[in-house]
Amino acid sequence: MSRRIMLTGTLLAIAIMVHAQGGSGETGITNATQEVRRYFTVGVDLVYAIGAIIGLVGAVKVYNKWTNGEPDTAKVASAWFGACIFLVVVATVLRGFFGG
Repeated sequence: MSRRIMLTGTLLAIAIMVHAQGGSGETGITNATQEVRRYFTVGVDLVYAIGAIIGLVGAVKVYNKWTNGEPDTAKVASAWFGACIFLVVVATVLRGFFGG
């Protein structure tokens, strides 16, 4: 019985807060969506910058292994290339998903 009273009280408090904020809360959701989209563009650029740095470090690592004649160079090169492709694809898919 006390759980029902607590649940009813919580739902009543939420309803009062929503009503005090201007009805359905549509304005808050719209503002939150705009904020996410604004920060998202900067985030995608940051992912590209991090990808560029990781790509350069990986390229140097692969080059060093290649010049030293190490046998696992192909494995390291494919992992590095896959990571670069993954970052580009993820950033592109997220940009398409969020409409940035």
